Amino acid sequence: MRRKIVAGNWKMNGSKDLVQQLVGVICDRAVGLDDAAEVVVIPPAPYVPLVQQQSDGKLALGVQNVSEWQSGAYTGEVSADMAKDLGCSFVLVGHSERRQLFGESDDVVARKVERVLESGLTAVLCVGETLEQRDAGEAEQVVAEQVRRGLAGVAGDQWEGIVVAYEPVWAIGTGKTATAEDAQAMHAEIRSVLKTMDAPAEEISVLYGGSVKADNAAALFSEPDIDGGLIGGASLKADEFISICRSFPAGS
Repeated sequence: MRRKIVAGNWKMNGSKDLVQQLVGVICDRAVGLDDAAEVVVIPPAPYVPLVQQQSDGKLALGVQNVSEWQSGAYTGEVSADMAKDLGCSFVLVGHSERRQLFGESDDVVARKVERVLESGLTAVLCVGETLEQRDAGEAEQVVAEQVRRGLAGVAGDQWEGIVVAYEPVWAIGTGKTATAEDAQAMHAEIRSVLKTMDAPAEEISVLYGGSVKADNAAALFSEPDIDGGLIGGASLKADEFISICRSFPAGS
């Protein structure tokens, strides 16, 4: 059975006060969720140790980005090994904001995936099309290419360290979201692409991200190829985030 995952990406939001107020509440309300979903918190890197302390090991941790290099004279960069050293188990790679705002190409994303896997962490490859690409009928082609190029260096048992997150760019932070049916169609396409890469496609978790909220999570998570969510703004609200985590259908 594929892993069910709900990961909260805080993006560049947070403070010591927020960590203290939010993380303990999430931990308290996440009791009993282990059988339903793995709950992951992905704060800005400086807050990882504080989140770890506040969660007391009850939550999985991740970072939002790592360097394509292992170590060296790269001021401002954080390596995958450093993330592991801090107790992280997940790394976001290729988020659309990294691609659009910081110019990350598919080749850079692929190198980062390799660094993450070499460190024994799980790489969450983010893929998704813009509104212009969707309107032009290019959505499936764009996403398929991002999957193929971003995971080009993965082989054999390395696939165990891969999660894919489909985030249509037009739905991130806009309040818009793909319908459950549209999201399912793209998730099924992603799984088809993975099969062509000799990946164990039916064993790889594929998450949906893009304005996921408590009132639409159940419909999304009930689709057969959607294994959870990568949550943005809603992950900064304990009640909303836990409601999303509890949205998987019984027995899923």
